[in-house]
Amino acid sequence: MNEALSEVIGLLDLERLEDNLFRGESRDIGAPQVFGGQILGQALSAAHCTVEERSPHSLHAYFLRPGDFNQPVVYQVERSRDGGSYSNRRVVAVQHGRPILNLAASFHAAEAGYDHQVEMPDVPGPDGLSKSIDIHDSIIDKVPEKMRRLLAHRPPLEFRPVEAPKFIDPQPRPPRKHVWMRAWEALPDEPELHRNLLTYVSDYELLGTATLPHDLDFSTRPVQMASIDHALWFHRPFRVDEWLLYACDSPTSHGGRGFTRGQFFTQSGELVASTAQEGVIRPWDPAKRRRGG
Repeated sequence: MNEALSEVIGLLDLERLEDNLFRGESRDIGAPQVFGGQILGQALSAAHCTVEERSPHSLHAYFLRPGDFNQPVVYQVERSRDGGSYSNRRVVAVQHGRPILNLAASFHAAEAGYDHQVEMPDVPGPDGLSKSIDIHDSIIDKVPEKMRRLLAHRPPLEFRPVEAPKFIDPQPRPPRKHVWMRAWEALPDEPELHRNLLTYVSDYELLGTATLPHDLDFSTRPVQMASIDHALWFHRPFRVDEWLLYACDSPTSHGGRGFTRGQFFTQSGELVASTAQEGVIRPWDPAKRRRGG
């Protein structure tokens, strides 16, 4: 199996320490701290380990502190409620004795109901588009050292952007972007694995959408960006080893925070998941770094 994909699948397979206590390893993706998608995916995995015969339909999380990718993360699960149709779990991710993330997840027993959805954006399909890793490799020797570590990172899914990435074209543009994604290889028929992987990758691409309308050149003007919170809703069954379109937009940015939304569509046009996130976006000045962010 593809090395990056295999490594992330391993990260999402947690060690059970007690009935409601789990431990997950960490991975360095070239950022100064643990990738937020890793903590989200592992927290959802921990919650799901305490629920039977129900699938997650939503999660809401707050990032509290940067994580240390050199150390494992412990996940404490609280079994908040098991009702007739829904179950709720609260998860606290802990490192070095302090919480780094709080997550609430809701699980639902399958049932029939009304059905509608918005139309899929009219954008080119993945065939013929360049892979993100090829785009990164073509410019990696032209960017600052700090960016090189991020661009050299190999993600668990193949990404094919429809529009030119911001670091390629820094000119202001409307706050919308579209990225096709698919696992590098076929995966087992395990819906939980596909949901956990989508949770992991939902933190890619999203916050950067809020930078698109602004005159920012990451190679010359450092910007501090960090996720504050993250929400994700699962609408319909899907597979991450089949092409999904991640359609992102940013309705507003103000006061050092950017707000972004995303929708995942299958190639046939089914809306399978939605996400939203707010994050810190402000000029980066190491001499004036604000402790605690």
